[in-house]
Amino acid sequence: MNWAGVSEPFQEWWAKRTRAGWFDVTRIPFDEMEGWSFDDETGNLVHASGKFFSVEGLKVTGGNGRGTWTQPVIHQPEFGVLGILVKDFDGVPHCLMQAKMEPGNINTLQLSPTVQATRSNYTRVHGGRPTRYLDHFRGPGRGQVLADTLQSEQGTWFWHKRNRNMVVRVTEDVPPHEDHQWVSWDDLRRMLRIDDLVNMDSRSVIASLPFPPDPEVPTAPAHHSLGHVLSWFTEAKTRCDWTARLVPLAGVPGWTRSARRIADGAGDRFDVIAVRVQAGNREVPGWTQPLLAPRATGLAAFLVRRIGGVPHLLARAGHEPGLLDRVEIAPTVQLPDATAGGDGPAPPFLDVVEGATREQVRFDTVLSEEGGRFYHARTRYRLIEVGDEVPVRVPPDFCWTTVSQLRELVGHGHYLNVEARTLLACARSL
Repeated sequence: MNWAGVSEPFQEWWAKRTRAGWFDVTRIPFDEMEGWSFDDETGNLVHASGKFFSVEGLKVTGGNGRGTWTQPVIHQPEFGVLGILVKDFDGVPHCLMQAKMEPGNINTLQLSPTVQATRSNYTRVHGGRPTRYLDHFRGPGRGQVLADTLQSEQGTWFWHKRNRNMVVRVTEDVPPHEDHQWVSWDDLRRMLRIDDLVNMDSRSVIASLPFPPDPEVPTAPAHHSLGHVLSWFTEAKTRCDWTARLVPLAGVPGWTRSARRIADGAGDRFDVIAVRVQAGNREVPGWTQPLLAPRATGLAAFLVRRIGGVPHLLARAGHEPGLLDRVEIAPTVQLPDATAGGDGPAPPFLDVVEGATREQVRFDTVLSEEGGRFYHARTRYRLIEVGDEVPVRVPPDFCWTTVSQLRELVGHGHYLNVEARTLLACARSL
């Protein structure tokens, strides 16, 4: 890792946690999973407890001339808690972060929020240890709540998945467990530029942190008012002309199930696999579970252009079949395309992103997606600065927005998708 600018105490702590933990993930046949099975009637892959999550079928009908298409999808109806504790030390804000191992992480150990737990986990369905620091985010004894929203996750691979994203400020002494460390904002923002270090859940919460102040000091108003941006977004949702629903996994054509995977016929999207996990520092020492394994690294990029001297990000109305509202604000370009049920033209502005010169690239890092549900899922996140070659007038599904406007919207649920929230966190780190 390139630790440039990151404090030595953090590096020493991270090295110690890396040495102290042990984690083994082995791919296994489906019939070796314990507590998981394919339902006789639906073919859905479910847990015996009825908790955690299931793998079911998704059917999308109409829209964009693509007709009808189907795929497997992860259905996890319960809400999890993703929470970061914040405390000032000598006037400098610090976040209590966790070194957490997840079975799908390509490098096993990544930097997670103070609390990262599904409801099944923190209610101890698995019979494991209690979730540390959970009381700071639930109940009357918690600190000052700075952010508390329900946010979506990948609508390409999840069905209506939402987690509670929270930031809570404390003033009392909160001793860190050996797997936790107080990290300054300056260190945390530098870590966002390190491949596969800050995990997806952390990035989602970091997007709503109340500090630092916005770096932009506009000398002119934003190109569009926030009211205009909201109207554009609402109009985009009303144009959505397709429907999506869950169907039995056994009724998903074009996907085949073998002893070790569920795969699409073309072999270019993703697999559903099974793994056995042995862990030294998790709530339970071992378990088995399914994971969704993408075939390729994704891409998420915002184009950045100064309009009237103010930096603007080119937002897109992103259509994803698994989102509760079907449409959320997304990066300018996002691959895989959530409407990948058929072969279509390249998305707008992909050529600009792929053809960017080194001087245009403001941010370029490969970051991992949710390691608890996805196997080695990674996305290349980019911020590309452009000029007059990208016009101010853009197609109807696009809108120029400022960082401040996106920060305002991320304070509410179901506006920014998880990729846009990651890039908002990255933009704030510059």
